[in-house]
Amino acid sequence: MTIQEGLSFPEDSVRTGMQDSRALAAKHSHRDRFRTWDTPREDMGKVPREWRIQPGPTQPVPDDLAPFVEWFYSQPEARERFRWALRDSLDELLDGPRTGRWAYQHLTKTEKTYLGTAVEVNLTKEFDIDNGEDLDWSIAGRDIDCKFSKDLGGWEIPMEMYLCADHGERSGRANHVAVLTWMNDDKSQWAAGIVRITDDRLRWKQERDGSGNRVRAYNRDNKRKLDYSAKPEVYWLWGGLQGDLPTNLLRHLESETRKRILTASLPNRASSGQQRVNQLFREVTDRLIGRQTVLTVAQQDDSPKRARDARIHLRGSGIVVLGHQGSHPHIARALELPVPIKGEWISTRLVAVSSDDARPKFSLDGQFWARAREDELQRGLGPAPDLPDKQEIDGQDGFGFDFTS
Repeated sequence: MTIQEGLSFPEDSVRTGMQDSRALAAKHSHRDRFRTWDTPREDMGKVPREWRIQPGPTQPVPDDLAPFVEWFYSQPEARERFRWALRDSLDELLDGPRTGRWAYQHLTKTEKTYLGTAVEVNLTKEFDIDNGEDLDWSIAGRDIDCKFSKDLGGWEIPMEMYLCADHGERSGRANHVAVLTWMNDDKSQWAAGIVRITDDRLRWKQERDGSGNRVRAYNRDNKRKLDYSAKPEVYWLWGGLQGDLPTNLLRHLESETRKRILTASLPNRASSGQQRVNQLFREVTDRLIGRQTVLTVAQQDDSPKRARDARIHLRGSGIVVLGHQGSHPHIARALELPVPIKGEWISTRLVAVSSDDARPKFSLDGQFWARAREDELQRGLGPAPDLPDKQEIDGQDGFGFDFTS
Protein backbone atom coordinates (compact mmCIF):
# COMPACT_ATOMS: atom_id res chain seq x y z
CA MET A 1 0.00 0.00 0.00
CA THR A 2 1.31 3.44 -0.93
CA ILE A 3 1.23 6.01 1.83
CA GLN A 4 0.70 9.60 0.66
CA GLU A 5 2.52 12.01 2.95
CA GLY A 6 0.75 15.04 1.57
CA LEU A 7 -1.47 16.28 -1.22
CA SER A 8 -1.01 19.46 -3.21
CA PHE A 9 -3.45 22.29 -2.67
CA PRO A 10 -6.20 22.67 -5.25
CA GLU A 11 -5.35 25.34 -7.80
CA ASP A 12 -7.83 27.90 -6.47
CA SER A 13 -6.37 27.58 -2.97
CA VAL A 14 -2.88 28.16 -4.27
CA ARG A 15 -4.13 31.17 -6.18
CA THR A 16 -5.66 32.82 -3.11
CA GLY A 17 -2.91 31.82 -0.73
CA MET A 18 -5.26 30.09 1.67
CA GLN A 19 -6.96 26.71 2.01
CA ASP A 20 -10.74 26.23 2.37
CA SER A 21 -11.45 29.93 2.41
CA ARG A 22 -14.78 30.69 4.06
CA ALA A 23 -14.53 34.32 2.95
CA LEU A 24 -14.43 33.35 -0.72
CA ALA A 25 -17.45 31.10 -0.39
CA ALA A 26 -19.40 33.73 1.55
CA LYS A 27 -19.00 36.26 -1.25
CA HIS A 28 -21.36 34.27 -3.45
CA SER A 29 -23.34 32.28 -0.88
CA HIS A 30 -27.14 32.50 -0.72
CA ARG A 31 -27.47 30.45 2.48
CA ASP A 32 -26.96 33.29 4.96
CA ARG A 33 -28.76 36.08 3.13
CA PHE A 34 -31.74 37.45 5.02
CA ARG A 35 -35.09 36.70 3.48
CA THR A 36 -38.70 37.06 4.54
CA TRP A 37 -41.28 34.27 4.65
CA ASP A 38 -45.00 34.28 4.03
CA THR A 39 -47.53 33.75 6.79
CA PRO A 40 -48.63 30.09 6.68
CA ARG A 41 -52.10 29.51 5.29
CA GLU A 42 -52.50 26.00 6.68
CA ASP A 43 -52.28 24.66 10.22
CA MET A 44 -49.16 22.83 11.36
CA GLY A 45 -51.06 19.58 11.94
CA LYS A 46 -54.43 17.90 12.21
CA VAL A 47 -56.41 17.00 15.31
CA PRO A 48 -59.05 14.42 14.31
CA ARG A 49 -62.20 14.58 16.40
CA GLU A 50 -61.62 10.99 17.56
CA TRP A 51 -58.18 11.90 18.97
CA ARG A 52 -59.03 15.14 20.75
CA ILE A 53 -57.83 15.12 24.32
CA GLN A 54 -58.70 17.44 27.18
CA PRO A 55 -56.45 19.01 29.79
CA GLY A 56 -56.42 17.40 33.20
CA PRO A 57 -58.12 14.01 32.65
CA THR A 58 -58.33 11.73 35.68
CA GLN A 59 -56.69 8.45 34.73
CA PRO A 60 -55.56 5.46 36.76
CA VAL A 61 -52.08 4.34 35.83
CA PRO A 62 -52.20 0.85 34.24
CA ASP A 63 -49.98 -1.60 36.10
CA ASP A 64 -47.93 -2.44 33.02
CA LEU A 65 -47.22 1.26 32.34
CA ALA A 66 -46.55 2.23 35.95
CA PRO A 67 -42.71 1.80 35.81
CA PHE A 68 -42.46 4.19 32.85
CA VAL A 69 -44.88 6.74 34.30
CA GLU A 70 -43.11 6.67 37.66
CA TRP A 71 -39.75 7.12 35.94
CA PHE A 72 -40.84 10.30 34.15
CA TYR A 73 -42.53 11.68 37.25
CA SER A 74 -39.37 11.04 39.28
CA GLN A 75 -37.13 13.14 37.01
CA PRO A 76 -36.42 16.66 38.33
CA GLU A 77 -38.54 19.28 36.53
CA ALA A 78 -39.43 16.63 33.95
CA ARG A 79 -42.41 18.45 32.48
CA GLU A 80 -40.46 21.68 31.95
CA ARG A 81 -37.56 19.82 30.38
CA PHE A 82 -39.88 17.83 28.13
CA ARG A 83 -41.67 20.83 26.67
CA TRP A 84 -38.43 22.70 26.09
CA ALA A 85 -36.94 19.66 24.34
CA LEU A 86 -39.89 19.81 21.93
CA ARG A 87 -39.41 23.56 21.43
CA ASP A 88 -35.69 23.20 20.81
CA SER A 89 -36.21 20.34 18.35
CA LEU A 90 -38.38 22.47 16.10
CA ASP A 91 -36.14 25.52 16.46
CA GLU A 92 -33.12 23.47 15.39
CA LEU A 93 -34.83 22.59 12.12
CA LEU A 94 -36.13 26.12 11.54
CA ASP A 95 -32.52 27.30 11.90
CA GLY A 96 -33.76 30.89 12.12
CA PRO A 97 -30.32 32.49 12.59
CA ARG A 98 -29.32 31.32 9.10
CA THR A 99 -32.63 30.99 7.28
CA GLY A 100 -34.92 33.58 8.86
CA ARG A 101 -37.66 30.93 9.15
CA TRP A 102 -40.14 31.17 12.01
CA ALA A 103 -42.86 28.59 11.25
CA TYR A 104 -43.01 24.82 10.82
CA GLN A 105 -44.71 25.34 7.45
CA HIS A 106 -41.51 26.93 6.10
CA LEU A 107 -39.63 23.62 6.38
CA THR A 108 -39.00 21.41 3.39
CA LYS A 109 -40.65 18.00 3.17
CA THR A 110 -37.36 16.31 4.12
CA GLU A 111 -36.92 18.53 7.17
CA LYS A 112 -40.47 17.87 8.34
CA THR A 113 -39.78 14.14 8.15
CA TYR A 114 -36.68 14.59 10.30
CA LEU A 115 -38.52 16.41 13.10
CA GLY A 116 -39.45 13.13 14.78
CA THR A 117 -35.80 12.11 14.86
CA ALA A 118 -34.82 15.48 16.30
CA VAL A 119 -37.41 15.10 19.07
CA GLU A 120 -36.12 11.62 19.94
CA VAL A 121 -32.48 12.78 19.93
CA ASN A 122 -33.16 15.79 22.14
CA LEU A 123 -35.26 13.85 24.64
CA THR A 124 -32.56 11.18 24.77
CA LYS A 125 -29.93 13.78 25.62
CA GLU A 126 -32.17 15.77 27.96
CA PHE A 127 -33.04 12.79 30.16
CA ASP A 128 -29.84 10.80 29.52
CA ILE A 129 -31.89 7.79 28.40
CA ASP A 130 -30.07 4.52 27.73
CA ASN A 131 -30.34 2.58 24.49
CA GLY A 132 -32.79 -0.30 24.54
CA GLU A 133 -32.03 -3.88 23.59
CA ASP A 134 -34.50 -3.99 20.71
CA LEU A 135 -35.87 -0.43 20.67
CA ASP A 136 -34.61 3.15 20.90
CA TRP A 137 -34.76 3.52 24.67
CA SER A 138 -34.47 1.62 27.90
CA ILE A 139 -36.37 3.16 30.83
CA ALA A 140 -36.64 1.50 34.22
CA GLY A 141 -34.79 -1.46 32.71
CA ARG A 142 -37.43 -2.02 30.00
CA ASP A 143 -37.44 -1.35 26.27
CA ILE A 144 -39.58 1.56 25.10
CA ASP A 145 -39.81 3.48 21.83
CA CYS A 146 -40.29 7.19 21.15
CA LYS A 147 -42.77 8.32 18.49
CA PHE A 148 -43.59 11.82 17.28
CA SER A 149 -46.35 13.11 15.04
CA LYS A 150 -47.48 16.61 14.16
CA ASP A 151 -50.97 15.12 13.67
CA LEU A 152 -52.57 13.99 16.90
CA GLY A 153 -53.03 10.24 16.53
CA GLY A 154 -50.69 10.05 13.54
CA TRP A 155 -47.91 8.03 15.17
CA GLU A 156 -46.62 5.28 12.86
CA ILE A 157 -45.77 1.97 14.49
CA PRO A 158 -43.31 -0.50 12.91
CA MET A 159 -43.68 -4.29 13.03
CA GLU A 160 -40.90 -4.75 15.60
CA MET A 161 -43.03 -2.96 18.19
CA TYR A 162 -45.62 -5.73 18.67
CA LEU A 163 -46.29 -9.44 18.50
CA CYS A 164 -47.85 -10.82 15.32
CA ALA A 165 -47.56 -14.41 14.07
CA ASP A 166 -48.22 -13.23 10.50
CA HIS A 167 -45.09 -11.10 10.52
CA GLY A 168 -42.71 -14.00 10.93
CA GLU A 169 -39.15 -12.85 11.62
CA ARG A 170 -40.19 -9.20 11.42
CA SER A 171 -42.51 -9.54 14.41
CA GLY A 172 -41.49 -7.91 17.65
CA ARG A 173 -40.36 -10.07 20.51
CA ALA A 174 -43.01 -8.49 22.78
CA ASN A 175 -45.84 -6.00 22.78
CA HIS A 176 -43.64 -3.03 23.54
CA VAL A 177 -44.47 0.34 25.06
CA ALA A 178 -44.24 3.64 23.20
CA VAL A 179 -43.95 7.25 24.31
CA LEU A 180 -46.24 9.27 22.04
CA THR A 181 -45.19 12.89 21.55
CA TRP A 182 -47.07 15.67 19.75
CA MET A 183 -46.93 19.43 19.42
CA ASN A 184 -48.66 22.19 17.49
CA ASP A 185 -46.61 25.38 17.34
CA ASP A 186 -49.52 27.35 15.88
CA LYS A 187 -51.52 26.83 19.08
CA SER A 188 -48.62 26.42 21.56
CA GLN A 189 -49.97 22.99 22.49
CA TRP A 190 -48.24 19.69 23.18
CA ALA A 191 -48.88 16.30 24.73
CA ALA A 192 -47.02 13.17 25.77
CA GLY A 193 -48.64 9.81 26.33
CA ILE A 194 -47.59 6.24 27.04
CA VAL A 195 -49.29 3.17 25.56
CA ARG A 196 -48.55 -0.51 25.07
CA ILE A 197 -48.70 -1.45 21.39
CA THR A 198 -50.69 -4.53 20.37
CA ASP A 199 -51.88 -5.82 17.02
CA ASP A 200 -55.51 -5.13 17.90
CA ARG A 201 -54.79 -1.54 18.96
CA LEU A 202 -53.48 -0.66 15.49
CA ARG A 203 -55.43 0.25 12.37
CA TRP A 204 -57.30 -2.37 10.36
CA LYS A 205 -59.29 -1.97 7.15
CA GLN A 206 -61.84 -3.96 5.19
CA GLU A 207 -60.81 -6.17 2.28
CA ARG A 208 -61.44 -4.49 -1.05
CA ASP A 209 -63.24 -7.55 -2.40
CA GLY A 210 -66.27 -6.80 -0.23
CA SER A 211 -65.89 -10.01 1.79
CA GLY A 212 -66.10 -8.11 5.06
CA ASN A 213 -62.77 -9.55 6.24
CA ARG A 214 -60.36 -7.23 7.98
CA VAL A 215 -56.73 -6.75 6.95
CA ARG A 216 -54.00 -4.75 8.61
CA ALA A 217 -53.76 -1.14 7.37
CA TYR A 218 -50.08 -0.85 6.51
CA ASN A 219 -48.49 2.14 4.83
CA ARG A 220 -45.70 1.78 2.27
CA ASP A 221 -43.17 1.23 5.06
CA ASN A 222 -45.26 -1.54 6.63
CA LYS A 223 -46.13 0.71 9.54
CA ARG A 224 -49.58 1.19 11.04
CA LYS A 225 -51.22 3.96 13.01
CA LEU A 226 -52.98 3.54 16.32
CA ASP A 227 -56.67 2.88 15.93
CA TYR A 228 -59.10 5.42 17.36
CA SER A 229 -60.33 2.73 19.75
CA ALA A 230 -56.87 2.68 21.41
CA LYS A 231 -57.21 6.22 22.72
CA PRO A 232 -58.54 5.12 26.17
CA GLU A 233 -55.47 2.88 26.53
CA VAL A 234 -53.08 5.87 26.36
CA TYR A 235 -51.92 7.27 29.68
CA TRP A 236 -51.33 11.00 29.20
CA LEU A 237 -48.43 12.36 31.20
CA TRP A 238 -48.96 15.52 33.28
CA GLY A 239 -52.70 15.54 32.69
CA GLY A 240 -53.41 15.35 28.98
CA LEU A 241 -53.40 18.35 26.66
CA GLN A 242 -50.77 20.93 27.55
CA GLY A 243 -51.22 24.54 26.46
CA ASP A 244 -47.77 25.92 27.18
CA LEU A 245 -45.38 24.86 24.47
CA PRO A 246 -42.74 27.62 24.83
CA THR A 247 -44.02 30.45 22.70
CA ASN A 248 -42.73 31.01 19.20
CA LEU A 249 -42.95 34.79 19.40
CA LEU A 250 -42.63 35.57 15.70
CA ARG A 251 -45.27 32.98 14.81
CA HIS A 252 -47.80 34.55 17.16
CA LEU A 253 -47.32 38.22 16.33
CA GLU A 254 -49.87 40.05 14.21
CA SER A 255 -48.77 39.78 10.59
CA GLU A 256 -48.39 43.55 10.16
CA THR A 257 -46.32 43.81 13.34
CA ARG A 258 -44.08 40.98 12.19
CA LYS A 259 -43.70 42.60 8.77
CA ARG A 260 -42.61 45.91 10.29
CA ILE A 261 -39.98 44.09 12.36
CA LEU A 262 -38.57 41.96 9.56
CA THR A 263 -38.43 44.76 6.98
CA ALA A 264 -37.18 47.54 9.28
CA SER A 265 -34.57 49.81 7.70
CA LEU A 266 -33.12 53.27 7.79
CA PRO A 267 -34.33 55.75 5.14
CA ASN A 268 -33.06 54.79 1.68
CA ARG A 269 -31.29 51.72 3.04
CA ALA A 270 -31.89 47.99 2.90
CA SER A 271 -33.07 46.13 5.98
CA SER A 272 -30.28 45.55 8.50
CA GLY A 273 -29.95 43.22 11.46
CA GLN A 274 -29.56 46.08 13.94
CA GLN A 275 -32.60 47.94 12.61
CA ARG A 276 -34.70 44.78 12.75
CA VAL A 277 -33.69 44.13 16.36
CA ASN A 278 -34.37 47.76 17.29
CA GLN A 279 -37.83 47.43 15.75
CA LEU A 280 -38.42 44.17 17.59
CA PHE A 281 -37.93 45.91 20.94
CA ARG A 282 -40.09 48.85 19.83
CA GLU A 283 -42.98 46.63 18.76
CA VAL A 284 -42.86 43.97 21.48
CA THR A 285 -42.76 45.62 24.88
CA ASP A 286 -43.44 44.38 28.40
CA ARG A 287 -42.99 40.72 27.46
CA LEU A 288 -39.97 38.45 27.43
CA ILE A 289 -38.11 38.01 24.16
CA GLY A 290 -35.91 34.92 23.91
CA ARG A 291 -32.55 34.42 22.29
CA GLN A 292 -34.00 32.38 19.41
CA THR A 293 -36.23 35.29 18.38
CA VAL A 294 -33.35 37.78 18.45
CA LEU A 295 -31.13 35.42 16.45
CA THR A 296 -33.83 34.90 13.83
CA VAL A 297 -34.59 38.62 13.49
CA ALA A 298 -30.95 39.72 13.35
CA GLN A 299 -29.66 36.73 11.34
CA GLN A 300 -26.06 37.68 12.08
CA ASP A 301 -23.15 35.97 13.80
CA ASP A 302 -23.14 38.59 16.57
CA SER A 303 -26.90 38.76 17.04
CA PRO A 304 -26.85 39.05 20.88
CA LYS A 305 -24.72 42.18 20.50
CA ARG A 306 -27.55 43.66 18.41
CA ALA A 307 -29.79 43.33 21.48
CA ARG A 308 -27.24 45.10 23.67
CA ASP A 309 -26.72 47.87 21.11
CA ALA A 310 -30.49 48.35 20.86
CA ARG A 311 -30.34 49.83 24.37
CA ILE A 312 -28.21 52.68 23.05
CA HIS A 313 -30.34 53.25 19.96
CA LEU A 314 -33.70 53.19 21.76
CA ARG A 315 -32.91 55.11 24.96
CA GLY A 316 -33.60 58.43 23.27
CA SER A 317 -37.13 57.22 22.50
CA GLY A 318 -37.83 56.43 26.14
CA ILE A 319 -37.29 52.67 25.76
CA VAL A 320 -35.05 50.55 27.96
CA VAL A 321 -34.04 46.98 27.09
CA LEU A 322 -33.50 44.91 30.23
CA GLY A 323 -31.41 41.74 30.35
CA HIS A 324 -30.35 39.31 33.06
CA GLN A 325 -27.34 41.11 34.51
CA GLY A 326 -26.56 43.99 36.83
CA SER A 327 -29.40 46.29 37.83
CA HIS A 328 -31.76 44.97 35.16
CA PRO A 329 -33.46 42.12 37.11
CA HIS A 330 -34.04 44.48 40.04
CA ILE A 331 -35.60 47.09 37.77
CA ALA A 332 -37.84 44.48 36.15
CA ARG A 333 -39.09 43.38 39.58
CA ALA A 334 -39.64 46.97 40.69
CA LEU A 335 -41.72 47.65 37.57
CA GLU A 336 -43.60 44.35 38.06
CA LEU A 337 -42.37 43.01 34.73
CA PRO A 338 -41.33 39.42 33.99
CA VAL A 339 -37.69 39.07 35.01
CA PRO A 340 -35.31 38.02 32.21
CA ILE A 341 -32.91 35.16 32.73
CA LYS A 342 -29.80 34.50 30.66
CA GLY A 343 -30.74 34.53 26.98
CA GLU A 344 -33.81 36.72 27.50
CA TRP A 345 -34.61 40.43 27.21
CA ILE A 346 -37.60 42.63 27.88
CA SER A 347 -38.19 46.21 26.72
CA THR A 348 -40.46 48.81 28.25
CA ARG A 349 -41.21 52.52 27.84
CA LEU A 350 -40.37 54.67 30.83
CA VAL A 351 -41.54 58.06 31.99
CA ALA A 352 -40.26 60.24 34.83
CA VAL A 353 -42.77 60.42 37.70
CA SER A 354 -43.04 62.02 41.12
CA SER A 355 -42.27 60.14 44.30
CA ASP A 356 -45.97 59.92 45.21
CA ASP A 357 -47.01 58.34 41.88
CA ALA A 358 -48.96 55.16 42.67
CA ARG A 359 -47.45 53.12 39.86
CA PRO A 360 -44.70 50.52 40.44
CA LYS A 361 -41.47 52.50 40.05
CA PHE A 362 -37.79 52.74 40.82
CA SER A 363 -35.53 55.69 41.58
CA LEU A 364 -32.17 56.59 40.10
CA ASP A 365 -30.18 59.61 41.26
CA GLY A 366 -33.28 60.95 43.01
CA GLN A 367 -35.58 60.65 39.99
CA PHE A 368 -38.41 58.11 39.93
CA TRP A 369 -39.29 56.17 36.78
CA ALA A 370 -42.40 54.15 35.91
CA ARG A 371 -43.85 52.42 32.87
CA ALA A 372 -45.54 54.92 30.59
CA ARG A 373 -49.33 55.00 30.23
CA GLU A 374 -51.08 55.23 26.87
CA ASP A 375 -51.85 58.94 27.26
CA GLU A 376 -48.19 59.61 28.03
CA LEU A 377 -47.13 57.69 24.93
CA GLN A 378 -49.39 59.86 22.79
CA ARG A 379 -47.79 63.04 24.14
CA GLY A 380 -44.32 61.66 23.44
CA LEU A 381 -41.61 60.46 25.79
CA GLY A 382 -38.29 61.94 26.69
CA PRO A 383 -35.07 59.92 26.88
CA ALA A 384 -35.01 56.93 29.23
CA PRO A 385 -32.38 56.80 31.96
CA ASP A 386 -28.96 55.30 31.32
CA LEU A 387 -29.15 52.31 33.64
CA PRO A 388 -26.03 51.65 35.69
CA ASP A 389 -24.29 48.31 35.75
CA LYS A 390 -23.88 46.19 38.89
CA GLN A 391 -20.58 47.75 39.96
CA GLU A 392 -22.07 51.24 39.93
CA ILE A 393 -25.10 50.10 41.94
CA ASP A 394 -22.99 48.56 44.66
CA GLY A 395 -21.09 51.80 45.19
CA GLN A 396 -23.75 54.42 44.61
CA ASP A 397 -25.86 55.49 47.55
CA GLY A 398 -28.23 57.45 45.36
CA PHE A 399 -29.58 54.38 43.61
CA GLY A 400 -32.70 52.90 45.12
CA PHE A 401 -35.88 51.00 44.40
CA ASP A 402 -39.44 51.60 45.48
CA PHE A 403 -41.41 48.34 45.38
CA THR A 404 -44.67 49.87 46.54
CA SER A 405 -47.53 50.45 44.14
